[in-house]
Amino acid sequence: MEDKLFDKLLQFLKKVPSIGNSIGSGVEGDFWWVKFTIDIEHALAWNVVQELGHVLNYVSVEERLPTSFKPVSPPPYMNGGPQEFLSWVIECESKDFIPDDAAEWLEGHLPKPVDKLKKWKIKE
Repeated sequence: MEDKLFDKLLQFLKKVPSIGNSIGSGVEGDFWWVKFTIDIEHALAWNVVQELGHVLNYVSVEERLPTSFKPVSPPPYMNGGPQEFLSWVIECESKDFIPDDAAEWLEGHLPKPVDKLKKWKIKE
């Protein structure tokens, strides 16, 4: 059941440039989460972080989602640098906002198609 709950969101995230294939997910009561790595050496890594942060943390004052997107890490002094040990997590504490909803918001706000690198070019 849990695997199906995350299918749409995981499939979408796997298409996003710089996101690694190592994606985990889980549910604890009304709380769900998705954890993944971002290749910080990828040319679009920080654009991806910025886009995910914008949509999942603060798409607008009127459209706040019950999600948060943030970095997570074990103690760097015990493990190593961000290339190997920095992960990112999407968390949600609302039973009314499921992973499919997060996937739909991301699909609606990230470049289209999300897996085409040229669509991610930011105009300066």
